[in-house]
Amino acid sequence: MSKTPAGIRSPRLRAAFVAVAIAALSGTAIAGSPASAAPTGDTTQFRGVNWADPRDNFADDALQLSGLSTSDTYAQTYAKASRIISAFRANLGANTVRLPINPYTVNGTYWKSYRGVIDAATAQGFKVIVSYWEGTGDRRDGFIDDTATFWPMWDTVVKAYQGNSRVYFEPMNEPHGYTDTEWADIAAKWLATYSSVPRNRVFVSGAGYNDHVTTVCADPRLKGTYLSLHHYGFWKSYATYDQWVADLKERIGDCADRTVADEFGAPMTTGLNYNKPAPENNSINFIQAVTDTFRELKMGSVYWPGLRTDDTYSLQKLIGDPARPWLATTNQSGADRLAWGWGRGKPVQP
Repeated sequence: MSKTPAGIRSPRLRAAFVAVAIAALSGTAIAGSPASAAPTGDTTQFRGVNWADPRDNFADDALQLSGLSTSDTYAQTYAKASRIISAFRANLGANTVRLPINPYTVNGTYWKSYRGVIDAATAQGFKVIVSYWEGTGDRRDGFIDDTATFWPMWDTVVKAYQGNSRVYFEPMNEPHGYTDTEWADIAAKWLATYSSVPRNRVFVSGAGYNDHVTTVCADPRLKGTYLSLHHYGFWKSYATYDQWVADLKERIGDCADRTVADEFGAPMTTGLNYNKPAPENNSINFIQAVTDTFRELKMGSVYWPGLRTDDTYSLQKLIGDPARPWLATTNQSGADRLAWGWGRGKPVQP
């Protein structure tokens, strides 16, 4: 996600969403390796949340997830992460967590400790989606920051977790600097480089801000992978429920059986009630429309964010002793709608 630290999208970013930067990608298209067993039928096995750095995961140093510290040892990280993962399950019924990575985290000394998050989650049976985030400032442009550190980062991550069937790999978050074709070329190169990774453990981001999956879905080189979609209510100042349903379905096309919405969200700390219709409220229209559509299309979804300090969208907040963290739900109606999208719970009450 691309939000300011206070949890509110910037006007400049909104403009950037319309005017996507285009840059040439050096090299030629790389043919993908043979597909392994393709995703079949639906993606409802992914019921999750994002766990984020307070800086929105854009950093020029090691990532520090909310509630953790880069000074923690592996054992301390594992213990804290175990409690937070347990809270995601207890409070929300989640079974998936999406985590950021960058070269500073993986290629440096903190990697040994950061692995405690992934290990703690998979030990509890969680699926883990690891995704690359770019840096800040001029580097926050939708391009891979530095290929000389990007590929060694993925070498390390794949080597560590290709044997763990609960870990999934998302080569890049929101690759909006590239054209659709350029991004598909990079995704195909990733698949060819790591041909030992089963295709059905790779999430290929939709083009742009992960905002449509139709082009990557149509590319035969990417066959057999999952596709990740992002969708947010702030993209429109106002839309009706029906307009939000139509907007989401247009971005998915005929690819729902491969697609997971691994980011979507709305304000959760402002007191909105997502369990009742409120046609005048854009955020309520949005959340009700997308969760109904996820349920209808049998799509998995991963809410943004499950936990991010000082984010108005955060569905959980830290409570208790920082050494033994636990979580509390910030908006029960939001949690209800998340569960509804996952195929549980009750519909919106009139």
